[in-house]
Amino acid sequence: MAPEIGRIGTWTPSSIWENARDRDEAIAELEELGFGAVWLGSPRGDLELPDALLGASGRMAVVPAIVNIWKYPPADVVAASHRIDPQRRERLLVGLGSSHRPQVESAGIRYDKPVTRLEQYLDELDALPATISPGDRILAALGPRALRLAAARSAGAHPYLVTPEHTRTAREIVGPDAVLAPEQKVVVETDPASARAKARPTLDIYFSLPNYTNNLRRLGFTDADFVEGGSDRLVDAIVAWGDPEQVLARVAEHHAAGADHVSIQVLTGGQRTDKPLPREEWRAIGEALDTAGSPA
Repeated sequence: MAPEIGRIGTWTPSSIWENARDRDEAIAELEELGFGAVWLGSPRGDLELPDALLGASGRMAVVPAIVNIWKYPPADVVAASHRIDPQRRERLLVGLGSSHRPQVESAGIRYDKPVTRLEQYLDELDALPATISPGDRILAALGPRALRLAAARSAGAHPYLVTPEHTRTAREIVGPDAVLAPEQKVVVETDPASARAKARPTLDIYFSLPNYTNNLRRLGFTDADFVEGGSDRLVDAIVAWGDPEQVLARVAEHHAAGADHVSIQVLTGGQRTDKPLPREEWRAIGEALDTAGSPA
């Protein structure tokens, strides 16, 4: 059985937490606000940061999302997970994924047949004397083949950079029982030009990665949408902006489309790694969530 992650979580790059002096205080506040999980982008396979955040929290799940299968051998990730206190480990959901060709090949590793490699990785993982059980892992998945693998070999799927339309299709593919936990980028800003300007610095890198652009093409976008940080049409489709209530309305669309959980990534402009934790935005969204009476 997968750890309880609730209906809404937060998604941030791991580096933001590594550099934060206020992370224990922030974790405590996120719990008070009702968030069910903290998702950590680009985590290391040693799982030291997830362990630290689990130690700072009392009930929230922590999800390293996504551990790069090319860089971190199954035995190393399993050993890291078993170094975590068993009670804490009950709230750990290990994300695994095949990453992207540029990141993998820049490390001197040949990138080939990523879904096949992910399946082989799971085989190697499950052949170990101790493993991370299917219920305690979740897979990065966008296309149909990866989504089916996620449903068959893990707790479910974590689609990234997607729309509610993708969530609806993904639910049809993974079936009724798999956990479906898409990521949703948000900007708490009501002015359209300002909101899009805050979103584009983060989005631009993704439009050079075929995994994402191919998926967005399946959703009806074209090459013209991927230039200069994304067309207004594309930015508005993959980033929820507005006041906290408007942001939560997009989250509700994912839930209505079949998501069990939505991880909210707050964008505040500039590069993600040199920003503090977006606690003011989390607070505003959490308070709106409480006012609406929606379960986290």
